[in-house]
Amino acid sequence: MENRPLTKPIIQSASLIVGLCLLGFFIFKGLKTFSDKDRIVTVKGLAEMNITATAASISVSFPISGDNLQEVIKQTDTKKNAIISYLKTVGYNQSDIQISNLDINDRQKYYENEWQGNQQVKVKIDRYIITQTLTIQSKDIKATEDKASKMKLDLVSKDLTSTIATNYSFPELNSIKPKLIAESTKNARVAGEQFANDSQATLGKIKTASQGQITIAGKYQYDEEGASESDKPKEPYIQKARVVSTIVFFLE
Repeated sequence: MENRPLTKPIIQSASLIVGLCLLGFFIFKGLKTFSDKDRIVTVKGLAEMNITATAASISVSFPISGDNLQEVIKQTDTKKNAIISYLKTVGYNQSDIQISNLDINDRQKYYENEWQGNQQVKVKIDRYIITQTLTIQSKDIKATEDKASKMKLDLVSKDLTSTIATNYSFPELNSIKPKLIAESTKNARVAGEQFANDSQATLGKIKTASQGQITIAGKYQYDEEGASESDKPKEPYIQKARVVSTIVFFLE
């Protein structure tokens, strides 16, 4: 019974010691966090991905002009049928050929003023211009350019001169965006870890991150801020998607 009065002071002293230790620990952690909060590294992560076209087509268009609308329509129809006949001889089916509506331009006049020498004179022009376009779905995406070149020469030799153009359809950017961003973030972390190792530190959590705009470079597109001309895909059916993410990491 005589020792009981000593128990309460001992417990109080122990509690005080534990409390001071915990207080010191949290003060230390707080000071460390405060001192570490400005230790950061800013790195950029580049990710590039080649995108292959999923479909290709060749467009054949030609204009015919004249003053008699019905006659111009008739000439246009004749040339269209001749081109379709040629396309069938080189392996295309009717289902492969899409015929657009006629584009009729009525200029509503027969003369235009034109400068010749030092004077303005009236020059006869055709009132109507009709443009017809045929679109052919390409069965071999990689061979589309070669087929278009041959088609152009063949039509010229048959007196069916037309404007030939190739078109490619690529996957939507949203379908590759997650993978592209994940790759750029991964590459940024690799760069951050290298810097942290060189600084004898440990790479911490992400403080801030910003994703750059996804840019596309290809034979018919040029990314001014991205890949150089030599890095662009040479094949028209391939495009290069590119993104740079800027990430700020804490250093511990």
